[in-house]
Amino acid sequence: MPGPLAKALLDKAVALLALVLSLPLFLLLVLLVRATSRGPALYWSSRVGRHNRLFKMPKFRSMRIDTPAMATHLLQNPNQWLTPIGSFLRKSSLDELPQLWSILKGDMSFVGPRPALFNQGDLIALRTDAGVHELVPGLTGWAQINGRDELPIPEKVKLDAEYLQRRSITFDLWILWLTLLKVLRRDGVSH
Repeated sequence: MPGPLAKALLDKAVALLALVLSLPLFLLLVLLVRATSRGPALYWSSRVGRHNRLFKMPKFRSMRIDTPAMATHLLQNPNQWLTPIGSFLRKSSLDELPQLWSILKGDMSFVGPRPALFNQGDLIALRTDAGVHELVPGLTGWAQINGRDELPIPEKVKLDAEYLQRRSITFDLWILWLTLLKVLRRDGVSH
């Protein structure tokens, strides 16, 4: 595995290129979100980063502005909170596009454990015990492609710890490839 600095520089270079290339799509999505629901186009979520430091992670807003601040899969009826284009944004994973900004800033990487919500104390504690909190969180990760939100938290942490042990450029590329396949098939997206 390249050192953390090399990985961070590669992440930033690819994120900058991806942001430039996706700018027309980004602007179109901003207009669509704003035209179909009340509120801002971006939702800034408090997330847990490396060393359990909080950072603000942007996503295209797919939920109404009055949605409770919790993991979507924990909501009583998640579909009732979706905006008119929210389901499309989530199923296509286009809601994640603004996270390229977090990669540019160094808060995230392309591959790593998905950043926990600030209020997921059980997940944060288990990741800290397993040493996973030492990693920069990712846009995608080993646990993400092996079950996403359907995984129980202990299983998710087990996969995150496995990534910690196995990380390499080859493994990262494999995870990115599997992520692309899952996004194209819309696997693991329930709402």
